Amino acid sequence: MSRSAGTGICLTALVALALRALWGEGAVLPAVVFGLLATGIQLLAVRALRRGFHGSTTEFFKGFGAGMILRMGGVVLMLGAVLLDRAHFPPLPTAFGYLGVLTPLLFLEARFVR
Repeated sequence: MSRSAGTGICLTALVALALRALWGEGAVLPAVVFGLLATGIQLLAVRALRRGFHGSTTEFFKGFGAGMILRMGGVVLMLGAVLLDRAHFPPLPTAFGYLGVLTPLLFLEARFVR
């Protein structure tokens, strides 16, 4: 298992515990689902960036752009889950589940690319 996957899983668990303390049991499902989604998206984004990291500037920006598109796709999925099933995916726990995992992984991305 890669370091970013392990870090993402640990962050998902921490975010799920924090959201459970704040909003109760109903916040665990969105935290886990969207924390794991954020981890998967970040793994794909790092892979895309890694391909172009040592190439030309064009290749680097293609990888960077692919990562940003993947992350925005996660935001769209999060919005869709909230709009389609608000009972299971309340807005704040869903957003914190996704962003609470994705944001630290994004800051650690430079370490994972090497």
